[in-house]
Amino acid sequence: MLPYSNSSLSTEASEFLLNCFVRSPSWQHWLSLPLSLLFLLAMGANTTLLITIQLEASLHEPMYYLLSLLSLLDMVLCLTVIPKVLAIFWFDLRTISFSACFLQMFIMNNFLSMESCTFLVMAYDRYVAICKPLHYPSIITNQFVSRALVFILARNTFLTAPIPILSARLHYCGRNIIENCICANLSVSKLSCGNITLNKIYQLFLAWTLLGSDLILIFLSYIFILRAVLRLNTRETAAKALSTCGSHFILILFFSTILLVFVFTHLAKKKVSPDIPVLLNVLHHVIPAALNPIVYGVRTQEIKQGIWKLLRKGSDSRKQLYSCCSPRRILKITIEKQGLRCRNKVLIFFLFLPSDMNCAVSSYSEAHPSSYHSMVSWQRQRIKMYNLSSC
Repeated sequence: MLPYSNSSLSTEASEFLLNCFVRSPSWQHWLSLPLSLLFLLAMGANTTLLITIQLEASLHEPMYYLLSLLSLLDMVLCLTVIPKVLAIFWFDLRTISFSACFLQMFIMNNFLSMESCTFLVMAYDRYVAICKPLHYPSIITNQFVSRALVFILARNTFLTAPIPILSARLHYCGRNIIENCICANLSVSKLSCGNITLNKIYQLFLAWTLLGSDLILIFLSYIFILRAVLRLNTRETAAKALSTCGSHFILILFFSTILLVFVFTHLAKKKVSPDIPVLLNVLHHVIPAALNPIVYGVRTQEIKQGIWKLLRKGSDSRKQLYSCCSPRRILKITIEKQGLRCRNKVLIFFLFLPSDMNCAVSSYSEAHPSSYHSMVSWQRQRIKMYNLSSC
């Protein structure tokens, strides 16, 4: 293991040391709790949204499939970045291996651009819904979503793969302290002993061609949407049309605002503390992920109804379970569902129940012949059956 210093060594670095907030180390203490809560909120809210879309048949539509893709990308970005940052804050586990660092770099660049491209496809979906409503069912189909998914994966994987490759091919001759909480491309590349001009040029090219073009096309689509809405006759129709795009536009603002602030503070690093871009880079991986499902869940009526349906189903199933707690009903349902047949035989059931009822003895002659279905296992109940051959 190499010593954690920036001194020039003759050996090549085999691992890196993530040094968060060089000039403001106290930030780690008051950031750990809010960051943990945001991480739990992001994972819980996105998981709830994915389960709701999966189980609710009314949400099996292209718009919600794209929203599921966005939730998956958010969860992967969170799991790639935030656990390592929290490990640094809580346990001072700052070391990261060479391969893990470049894998994190690839996932961050790839999934961030995939998220931007997903926003672009969702903006096109809203454009067709508002500007060409009669053609929407024939244009935005499941086949369209499949093609969009292939395009998102192919474009962003192909264009972002050179970033970690260019960084990994550099020679790291001893300097192994990354002044960042994550393995950002330029933060890692500047530790090398070689020329990183190509890395900087490609990073800048990629940022403007992928993220920049996506944001420009997204805002152009909303200009067309706004123009189409202003042509509507009634105010109620215009308000309804805008409400269908409101959730998506709010998410775009979250995504683009933090990204643009991060870019400008990074460019003006002589005027601001170098820890500010590091903080914004970390928050950009968790704040949109936490807010995206909440905004859609609050503003989209279909998702709210789907979540309430699932909650009611769970509540109803628990009520049905607790309503079957009388000994006679338990005995009858158990015998019928198990398909037990007995003629002139005695079945003795010992039911160990949570209340003061310790056991019940009952005989049942000739169970219904049509009941051969498996019974749902009864929690905290054990049944012992004794077949008395003498009967």
